[in-house]
Amino acid sequence: MVCADQVPPVLPALAGGSDPGLSATNPLCGSRLLTGAEAAALTARLKARARAEGFAAAGICAPDAIPRAPARLARFLALGWHGQMGWMERRADWRGDPRVLWAEARSVIMLADLYTPDGDPLATLGQADRATISVYARGRDYHDVIKKRLKRLGRWLIEQAPGARIKVFVDTAPLMEKPLAQAAGLGWQGKHTNLLARDLGNWFFLGAILTTLELPRDDPAEAHCGRCRACLDICPTDAFPAPFTLDARRCISYLTIEHRGPVDPALRPALGNRIYGCDDCLAVCPWNKFAQSAQEAKYTARDDLRAPHLAALAGLDDAGFGARFAGSPIKRIGRDRFLRNVLYAIGNSADPTLGAAAAPHCDDPDPAVADAARWALNRLRATA
Repeated sequence: MVCADQVPPVLPALAGGSDPGLSATNPLCGSRLLTGAEAAALTARLKARARAEGFAAAGICAPDAIPRAPARLARFLALGWHGQMGWMERRADWRGDPRVLWAEARSVIMLADLYTPDGDPLATLGQADRATISVYARGRDYHDVIKKRLKRLGRWLIEQAPGARIKVFVDTAPLMEKPLAQAAGLGWQGKHTNLLARDLGNWFFLGAILTTLELPRDDPAEAHCGRCRACLDICPTDAFPAPFTLDARRCISYLTIEHRGPVDPALRPALGNRIYGCDDCLAVCPWNKFAQSAQEAKYTARDDLRAPHLAALAGLDDAGFGARFAGSPIKRIGRDRFLRNVLYAIGNSADPTLGAAAAPHCDDPDPAVADAARWALNRLRATA
């Protein structure tokens, strides 16, 4: 254990110069000049600083800490479980080792950022005339929030170890964040394939910092799911072929966010009123009873996204959609895909008064939207 009085406020400058920017050009890996005591002290300060920045946990692993992950990904892709997410195939060979992305990386710093909901995340599923939006999308887009904090933490790290270099990532690079986070001790991938931890639950985002510093590694986390099947049994579309495996083609989060074009009619009823994402498997995890409250105010659900009226959402034109979802991850799927989802929800509502909101879209220029509108009206008639 490193005591506070053993931690130097700033490490001595490393040989080869010191550039405090995020893109320092020192060709030497500064970490090689750190003693074991210096590296341990810096790591203790780094984790304390991460908590001060609002992260719930931080852990460190080696870039080559997930040797089995590429084989699991290859099987996932070979089975076609990635659906239309072709980007996963294009750089599949990059994902198992961050050094392919950046050869000079010596340590991977993984960070957890809580977005724990303040109420029952599934409460709106029983409100047929309302929409259910995934908890993470009810507030500010986490990509923007986390990246700013990662950059601040990275600048601090460079100040502590001049000559070191970093790169920050938030869910936008060919990194396998969840296996890396498990290797760094943050938690384990549960049977729903999401990361969870005994002291955090499973409501958290992940961010990553790659650095040229050679920092002490944390012990990898062990799984503690036991015989629990709650997340598997609640899935509305049976998207889990087996524990710890996901067929994304059946996952409501994939279908409402990533899938382009019409959704398989056989799966549409199971969408219910979920118009963006799905939290069912996350919400029932028993480890959430130990979850901590989210610290980031920007993740607090906007009032207009807690349980919006389906009819109002169906009436949004392009400009209205862009204005309503400015700063939200929902904006990235575009108005047409969003409207398609809303129309499926209207069809599942069993509320004939919502037919008036669907009817104008039967001749929409987007074929998937027009198909969804006609499906919604037919389903409303059938359930009347």
